[in-house]
Amino acid sequence: MRISDLIKMGLRNLSRRKARTALTIIGMVIGTISIVVMISIGIGMNQTFKSQVMELGSLTTITVNRYADIMDEDGNYVDFREQKMDASLVEQISQIEHVRAVTPVIYKSMRMYSGKYEGYLSVYAMDCSTWEDFDFPGLSSGTYPTPENNKIIVFGEYAFDNFWKTTGRNYESTSLDPAVDKITMGFSPWEYTVSERKKEFRIKLDNNYARFEYTENYEYDYYAYMDIEYFEELWGKYCDTLTPADRKKAMKSLETYESIKINVDNIKNVSEVQDAIKALGYQTSSLMMYMEPMQETSNMLQMVLGAIGGVAMLVSAINIANTMIMSIYERTKEIGIMKVLGCLIKDIKKLFLFEAGMIGLMGGIIGIVLSYIASWAINKFGQPLFESLMSGMMGTGEESKFSQIPFWLPFLAAGFSILVGVISGYFPAKRATKISAIEAMKTEG
Repeated sequence: MRISDLIKMGLRNLSRRKARTALTIIGMVIGTISIVVMISIGIGMNQTFKSQVMELGSLTTITVNRYADIMDEDGNYVDFREQKMDASLVEQISQIEHVRAVTPVIYKSMRMYSGKYEGYLSVYAMDCSTWEDFDFPGLSSGTYPTPENNKIIVFGEYAFDNFWKTTGRNYESTSLDPAVDKITMGFSPWEYTVSERKKEFRIKLDNNYARFEYTENYEYDYYAYMDIEYFEELWGKYCDTLTPADRKKAMKSLETYESIKINVDNIKNVSEVQDAIKALGYQTSSLMMYMEPMQETSNMLQMVLGAIGGVAMLVSAINIANTMIMSIYERTKEIGIMKVLGCLIKDIKKLFLFEAGMIGLMGGIIGIVLSYIASWAINKFGQPLFESLMSGMMGTGEESKFSQIPFWLPFLAAGFSILVGVISGYFPAKRATKISAIEAMKTEG
């Protein structure tokens, strides 16, 4: 039997029993929608969790803070203490397996001046040779500092938005542009006392700055970054303007870092590196600490939803098998005629498998189309439900997509629908091949 004849006969047989075929296809549609929507919800929740966590930083970054909450093995709070953060610890951490980059971090507050306006800014000083490993964002202007040219300060998108007018009674805030406005910077004047015989230390922003692109990460959007060696150079000049007593305190303050940042070569190795640092006697933190419980919750919910979808698909498979068995009983004489005319047994099996596969395909296609509509409805109207399901976890924003259908899922769903149809129709098709031609010819109808 030619393939074209098989297709014509199969489609004609399906069209002869329109009501039964339609009901069977509806069952497959429901099963496909269940599978696609359930998988899309799991993917959407994982992506929502991941995007929310990544707004706070990289998932492969570990931080050792100077002041840390000490936790026991069960995650219970034990103590709060200061951890000694110095160059020797940086060297120890750099020797740990899977550590790609490590840098000390010095955190200082600076004041910016521009005519009658002033502003405050938080500055991070880090080894600029590691910035690429920490996946720093792109720049909207300027260039990154390098070990050869490290005298560049990189500002966030909103770093110049918090200026206020120092004259007059009313508070008047404004944003400045370093490309247009003359801006100088100095370290916080209240931290140490400047000598009466010295001039307050300031640096000018001329061509020695760059700007981050907008990232939705507050550390990059609102803060400024500079190379740690350049910072120490500026800090030394600043200390020269202080009183002798404060100069000694200020220089000593650099001996202990505010934190140490570690970049791991793979997200799978973050926990292992954290355990190695903990063995050195230091408490660490990473975004994976937040991500792991979220993923566990998402996976559990996905398993529950997947089970529901699996049950719906199983019911659809049983429905197809029932339809094909009924079709065999009704077409017994037709099968006998086909055998008498010399039709091969394998062609008879192919015919019934084709019909079952077509039911799966049609149900799958319709189900995929309706799944996109269901996914849109979930994202538009399902926020209250998912916020209650995620109670106690990170919030859900208005732009969150709780159902996401990746490009590969419709193809997978269509293939799976066909496979379910073929498998469901296999035993009925096998049964059809065993019908005796003589007995079949005796059948009435």
